[in-house]
Amino acid sequence: MTWLAFFGRMKERSRVLSPDVFMSVAHDMQIEGQDWSWAIPTKNAIVVLMLVALWAAESIVPMFAGRSRRVSHRAANVLLGMVNAIAGSLLFGTALLVATQWSRENSIGLMQHLPQAWPLWMRFVIGLVLIDLWMYFWHRLNHNVPFLWRFHAVHHADRELDATSAVRFHTGEIILSGAARLILLPVLGVSLPMLLVYEIILLPVILFHHSNVRIARAADGILRPIIVTPWMHWVHHSMLREETNSNYGSVLSVWDRLFGSFRLRDNPSEIQLGLTDDTSEKSWRTLGGMLTRPFKSKP
Repeated sequence: MTWLAFFGRMKERSRVLSPDVFMSVAHDMQIEGQDWSWAIPTKNAIVVLMLVALWAAESIVPMFAGRSRRVSHRAANVLLGMVNAIAGSLLFGTALLVATQWSRENSIGLMQHLPQAWPLWMRFVIGLVLIDLWMYFWHRLNHNVPFLWRFHAVHHADRELDATSAVRFHTGEIILSGAARLILLPVLGVSLPMLLVYEIILLPVILFHHSNVRIARAADGILRPIIVTPWMHWVHHSMLREETNSNYGSVLSVWDRLFGSFRLRDNPSEIQLGLTDDTSEKSWRTLGGMLTRPFKSKP
């Protein structure tokens, strides 16, 4: 199947949910006879449980204290996240399925050429690491390409960073990242279950490192060699541009160390969060302000 046929197939399947589509979903959700359909409800349950747990922790031991109107702030962030989840599902649900199926059927992509004798867990780990590496570079691009930054700045404009900030992204950024992922999946040759398992790992990590929970230096230091921690990501949300342009990692912290973007603060409680060019509370706090910001501000 050629690339032209791939896009033709995607268009065809977007018109009707035929039995063939559901058979394809079932097939793509299995690897070597193992059923991975549990991944989707598990991912959703983890998000809800983590948000509840972190909300409680943020109330008891906040890193940045003195915040008011927390409910309205969280509600706007979560509502934007829900809008993005619906938009992403409608726009890219079928397309991601077709992309992964096309890659498998035509042996396209790096993962398709790994020795089949390698155990499933090893191939899974390689796939997850490759996806996380892509996330690092995509995040870095969002900071260095003015057009992409115009949308990504909505995420950074939040002056009251907390767990809900992890789902606060402009819908335009979700569409752009979804389109980029459609190209990435065939190149890497990752399966749909790999992508879902990566998201199961990703979501609790990003909710944690965006949270406003006071983490002891020692505890953060234990986790930091492995995953991106709050002490790292608070720096990333600093108003200082040289700090904003650091710590791009999503799950693994090794990428920032490897590519020279790692940065820390001795006292993260002194960090001023948000963007210097966004002082209007209506702009950074409200849903309407977040959605219209890219079309008003300078890149």
